[in-house]
Amino acid sequence: MDSLHNSGVGLQNQQDIYISRQEERKGYLYIKRGMDILGSIIGLIIFSPLFIIVALIIKLEDPKGSVIFKQVRVGKDGKEFFMYKFRSMVHNAEELLEQLLDQNEIDGAMFKIKDDPRITKIGKFIRKTSIDELPQLWNVLKGEMSLVGPRPPLPREVKQYTPYDKQRLLVTPGCTGLWQVSGRNSLGFKEMVELDLKYISNMSLWMDIKIIIKTFGAILGKNAY
Repeated sequence: MDSLHNSGVGLQNQQDIYISRQEERKGYLYIKRGMDILGSIIGLIIFSPLFIIVALIIKLEDPKGSVIFKQVRVGKDGKEFFMYKFRSMVHNAEELLEQLLDQNEIDGAMFKIKDDPRITKIGKFIRKTSIDELPQLWNVLKGEMSLVGPRPPLPREVKQYTPYDKQRLLVTPGCTGLWQVSGRNSLGFKEMVELDLKYISNMSLWMDIKIIIKTFGAILGKNAY
């Protein structure tokens, strides 16, 4: 795979192979979309009481901010969309970001620090349990995201992408994926890209099901922050 980083021809060939495989996988893609619709509807219904409780606690801790945090992300084929999450940071988190960029703990086109001072008390809990991600089920229902797929990046991250990295954008991004169940924040950006491309090359219904099952185990781990 390393040779593809430096070979435009090799990269194009890999993308052509992916496109041809997608033609063969039309049945799988229809089933995957059906799973997304059914799963998101069931999830939104089941977790609706939890949504109300979390919303009230967020508002009580930091009344100035909104309950739902929406952020522009980059999806399939570079199309931008608003991704929804429960707000886990103080209301002026984006304004404080510039002061923290030099503390980034992940290499490459991502930003993460373990003890981010912008995170609220309820924010720490909902991040640890991934409850903050539940509003993304609405993105899944709308077709902007899938239950399983690569993490949707920020526009500022994509600006730093190489043509090789941009292959992550060949498919619909997901709420969970191979990166999330393989170490998440303990892995670097390059490792995340390789895992995402591995998923894209081998994606199947059985692989999606295995990742969803493993996600519940990963949520109980200590790698989410």
